Amino acid sequence: MSPQSLPNGSPLMGTLRTAWCGELRSDHVDTTVALCGWVDRRRDLGGLVFVDLRDRSGLAQVVVEPENAEVMEATREVRAEFAVRVVGRIVAREKPNADLPTGQVEIRAESFEVLSSSKVPPFVVADDAPASEELRLKYRYLDLRRPSMQEMLTLRSRAVMAGRVALADAGLLEVETPILFKSTPEGARDYLVPSRVNNGNFYALPQSPQVLKQVLMISGCDGYFQIARCFRDEDLRANRQPEFTQMDLEISFCKEEDVFRVAERFVQAVWAAGGHEVTPPFQEMTWEEAMEKYGSDKPDLRFGMELQDLTEQLAGVGFGVLGEAKSRGDVIKAIRVEGGARFSRKQVDAFTDKAKAAGAGGLLWIKCAEDGSYSGPPVKHLEEDQLSGLAETLGAAAGDLLLMVVGPKKKARTALGTLRVHLGDELDLRPKDRFVFTWIREFPLFEEDEKTGALAAAHHPFCMPHPDDVELMKTDPAKVRALSYDLACNGEELGSGSIRIHRQDIQAQVFDGLGLTREQAQQKFGFFLEALEHGAPPHAGIALGLDRLIMLIAGRDNLRDVIAFPKTASATDLMAECPSEVTTEQLDELGIAVKKQG
Repeated sequence: MSPQSLPNGSPLMGTLRTAWCGELRSDHVDTTVALCGWVDRRRDLGGLVFVDLRDRSGLAQVVVEPENAEVMEATREVRAEFAVRVVGRIVAREKPNADLPTGQVEIRAESFEVLSSSKVPPFVVADDAPASEELRLKYRYLDLRRPSMQEMLTLRSRAVMAGRVALADAGLLEVETPILFKSTPEGARDYLVPSRVNNGNFYALPQSPQVLKQVLMISGCDGYFQIARCFRDEDLRANRQPEFTQMDLEISFCKEEDVFRVAERFVQAVWAAGGHEVTPPFQEMTWEEAMEKYGSDKPDLRFGMELQDLTEQLAGVGFGVLGEAKSRGDVIKAIRVEGGARFSRKQVDAFTDKAKAAGAGGLLWIKCAEDGSYSGPPVKHLEEDQLSGLAETLGAAAGDLLLMVVGPKKKARTALGTLRVHLGDELDLRPKDRFVFTWIREFPLFEEDEKTGALAAAHHPFCMPHPDDVELMKTDPAKVRALSYDLACNGEELGSGSIRIHRQDIQAQVFDGLGLTREQAQQKFGFFLEALEHGAPPHAGIALGLDRLIMLIAGRDNLRDVIAFPKTASATDLMAECPSEVTTEQLDELGIAVKKQG
């Protein structure tokens, strides 16, 4: 952590201290300082007592000499995590510690005051201390004292500030939208808040400020942004939380590329705050191209290994599962793994399991030997020219491994795309300090629910249909593309956006495609539909998941590592022990009776 983030003379310094622990250097020798912080460690070396003092800037070593009896007595009962104040003179260390930024100096204590004692902590406050995540979350106030967590809070603060400045400099206004609002369908369950003064009625916590930021454009705001808190009552995983933060922006009278350029300014500023340089403009591809080449709508472009389609080339070959794929309506997707022939049969079987778990019926493989021969289950069923043609199409060389998935187009692409990412990890092709951004455009407007077959909005119901596909809204809505886009980086979706519908008649068509009656649409979006009839400008925007951005910049794999007070996978706060029951009196005021499940 850079001590420059904690300037001398700032109000944060206060009157109890004159310096930060982590800023002390050789040029401070012979000056007197007052430090405040937490005891990291106390060592008694048979006369001399050493106390490592820690604040958010770093660590400083304090030495207490035996002739200073009063100070020696003050340190006698001190142990880890006591909050203390030390006044002393900075001197050069006899034995410098090259591993510590402050390792050239130490403070000879002239006074030592215990500001607050501490119980024995349930775990050592150190980055390498063995402690379960559950224990660290229960005592989050101690976990946050760890240097890596302090650095994370600092990084997040710097990144948000840099992003705010970039958007303000672009001319956007920061506007706050309500937390208590109307329940609107956006693809996940709402968190509901009962109204005491209107018994039987509920607010909803916003899944996003989507409708309201569009209303701001209708209101003449022209350009808006917000660091917005959002809430979704859905199943959790490593990169999902029930409450999260997103950078939200909306612009009037614009096209896609205008949103791209503003969002890129934000990303560039945020990454720079984390010490990384990124260079816009970012590359672009359509959703169909991403799925066809990478089997993912958030492709990791740090490495190649593109998917190839072999359906036509292998139609009619003597191996039934391949030769009959086209006639069955299936596709054959394949990838070349450079140097992959070295993988053992056990490893290849593990790849098969990975592909099956992702939806494939199986995995076919061919190894290209150094002598020009081939091995693998399909080899005995294919002619020599078919094998060499296959290798040529995939660009295979001696020592490579060819992998193929056969099946329905959607499943084959997704399964092989999932395996591609797994192979990227196996081959160490995904360095965490390299970032490759891409815009994914022209997503489907609708997606089919696998259980019911009903159409749902692929992003949300306010995306403008692609102008070339408007006629399909009535005849084949499942094929309609949207003027929507995602920003992806390193296999993660950073955010989604779209050109919005600004005409009431088109909005009504989309609601029809979703199966909403006019009455249902009026009930849920009446105020918004009316607003669209009052000179709504063409507008567009995007929301970028701030937690996920920080997770990527910091090289972490779990959102909980970059959120001060996260929830567990069961949406509970272990520190505050919530959600929790409320009193009968509180429920009576709200007119609510609780029905226990199960």
